[in-house]
Amino acid sequence: MEISVDGEPLAGIAGQTVAGMLLAAGRTSWRTTRSGAPRGVFCGIGACFDCLVTVNGVPDVRACRRRAADGDEIRTQSRQEEA
Repeated sequence: MEISVDGEPLAGIAGQTVAGMLLAAGRTSWRTTRSGAPRGVFCGIGACFDCLVTVNGVPDVRACRRRAADGDEIRTQSRQEEA
């Protein structure tokens, strides 16, 4: 199975979550807060909203809860304020 993350291909195994694929690829963060602080998986059960990504154009999807599907287009998110 293959997804793209910010335009880059990423291979995975059927049944993996988006967060699982990102972590397996060595990525520990994929979102930034307004202050610019990096975020990734924190709770791993969908309670904290730290792992948000955009999946196929839908923003604010919890990567730890969303099972990846072949061909998914994932975009990282930023809440950083413009200076």
